[in-house]
Amino acid sequence: MAWNEPGGGNQHDPWSGGGRRGGNDGGGNRGGNNDGNNGNKGGNNQGPPDLDEALKKFQEKLSGVLGGGKKSGGGGKKGGGGKPRNVFALPGLIVIVALAIWAAMGFYLVDQSERGVVLRFGEYQNTVTPGLQWNPPLIDEVRMVNVTRVRSLTQTQSMLTRDENIVEVEISAQYQVADPRNFVLNVRDPELSLDNALDSSLRHVVGGTDMIDILTSGREILGSSVSSRLQSYLDNYGAGIQLQTINIESTTAPEPVIDAFDDVIRAREDRQRTINQGMAYANAIIPEAQGQAQRVVEQGQGYRESVVAEAQGQANRFNSLLAEYENSPEIMRERMYIDAIEDVFGETPKVLLDVSDNAPMMYLPLEQLNRGQGSSGRSSEGSGSDGVDPQVLERLRNTSSDSSSSSSSSSIRREGR
Repeated sequence: MAWNEPGGGNQHDPWSGGGRRGGNDGGGNRGGNNDGNNGNKGGNNQGPPDLDEALKKFQEKLSGVLGGGKKSGGGGKKGGGGKPRNVFALPGLIVIVALAIWAAMGFYLVDQSERGVVLRFGEYQNTVTPGLQWNPPLIDEVRMVNVTRVRSLTQTQSMLTRDENIVEVEISAQYQVADPRNFVLNVRDPELSLDNALDSSLRHVVGGTDMIDILTSGREILGSSVSSRLQSYLDNYGAGIQLQTINIESTTAPEPVIDAFDDVIRAREDRQRTINQGMAYANAIIPEAQGQAQRVVEQGQGYRESVVAEAQGQANRFNSLLAEYENSPEIMRERMYIDAIEDVFGETPKVLLDVSDNAPMMYLPLEQLNRGQGSSGRSSEGSGSDGVDPQVLERLRNTSSDSSSSSSSSSIRREGR
């Protein structure tokens, strides 16, 4: 039998040096002592504590806390010094512990990029900010919403254009949560609603645009139109979503006709290149033409000014001649006659020479003679090939020089150009 077995006769503790417990009672009358303990230990009990005895002590202390009296050793009745048992102590302790656990469950931490939407029995209460927060668990429900993350949605759709052609458009939308309350409460599934709204707005815009514009230069206008229409849809839904960007990733024609549309695009590029070349030529020609026009205008203005000045000069000259004519009419009349004759015969290459008063007027082709003398292939004898005697020619020259030097000579020489 073990040394510590209850009710046994072997009560020797191997660590106590052979001492016995309980004095002369032998372990059967442990409840009659005044201190209510399990008997006095031996004098040399220095070993480790008994686990069964420690558990019994804990139970006794717990019974004392709950109000239960100490049990007697022999008859099992309550001792004279025990307290009456409190039937509400244990349930109260359980309630306190449960309340402590319930309160501890209500603490939570809201991240800097999140906002918490608090619902109390399904009804909106408030929106909590980042930090340590507390809400009563099982009563309040907190839904965390990330308000800084940029979310993305991509679609690839085939749709009909205004000119009844089919085009494939790939579009992507980036958005953020602007209002956590509306994002959580107003729409059951915000992402699905955004997907449907994006499809609706894209089909509406593409249905009002020609296919050639969607494939070429109208992609930027298409993206801005879809963005404005989609944002208006989301605002009407109250989804709490703010669009960041709308990107038209690609716009292509259907596979069977893509080669034909590539040819159309190349033709449009050639047309644009030709237009650019024409514009460059126009930019080069127009300034030159404008310069020439300006030069003609300035020449006309100069001619006008010269004609006006000449007319004014002639008018002034006529006024001067009129004053002289009034002073000497005969002299001025003769002078005017000479000027008129000079103007008339100055236009003809012929020469009339008055040799003497009685001699007839001779006609000589002096311009041909001068051309004959100026030619290098002719000699002085050849100058008479026209049938003119050199002596006559010399006489004519002397007479011409004498008539030009004499102011009273009546001979007149007019040489044509």
